Amino acid sequence: MIDPTFIDLYCERTGPGFWDEPWNALTNMAFPVAALVAWGLAHRRGDGDWPERAVIAMGGLIGVGSFLFHTFATPWSEWADVVPIWGFVAAFILLTIYRLTGESPLRTLRIAAIAGGVTVGLFLLTGQDRITGPEAPADLFNGSLQYLPALVALVVFAGLALWRGHPARLLLAGATLTFLMSLGFRTVDLTACAATGIGTHFLWHLLNGLMIGLLLSALVLHLPPRRGAPLPSGRAP
Repeated sequence: MIDPTFIDLYCERTGPGFWDEPWNALTNMAFPVAALVAWGLAHRRGDGDWPERAVIAMGGLIGVGSFLFHTFATPWSEWADVVPIWGFVAAFILLTIYRLTGESPLRTLRIAAIAGGVTVGLFLLTGQDRITGPEAPADLFNGSLQYLPALVALVVFAGLALWRGHPARLLLAGATLTFLMSLGFRTVDLTACAATGIGTHFLWHLLNGLMIGLLLSALVLHLPPRRGAPLPSGRAP
């Protein structure tokens, strides 16, 4: 049953119905598809570990949480949407740093602490709440500024990989450009509403599914666990 205090944030939603956002709901299949592809790559490589499998599974769960939000459109379902997203971001960043540092816990914690401080600073700077609530006012960026820390992290990873000629550089650069495009479509969803009738938020899902697939492919193919294969050439940060 739909909560009467349903959250209406996107062009496609015109009422409290479960299927009132069909495009926004169904395009979340992009995330489990990306996770399945990455899982297959890890299985083919044959030396995966549980943190890697957990990160892949978390990428797929983003689609589940987002599906719940775009169907129920309630405060609890928005938490179901937000928690898997930021859980994946944190886990992916930690695992990537861990493997880039040659699986050094101390260096990983040091870099993660710096990244965490930057993230908190960006949240404070932009004034973004992760949970909008049913009475949240509209803003120029349609809530997209909350993803600025994730964009900064991608730019840093991709920039370092390109600078050092890391084998994952093209996948990371592609993921960064894809995320930038997806943020654009998320931002203009309401602006484009009159012209499209359904908005552009569904493209945020499709492009983010591609972005997750590129990130997981970079992790699986070019940052394997140390015990299974030597780290690719390229200096660790």
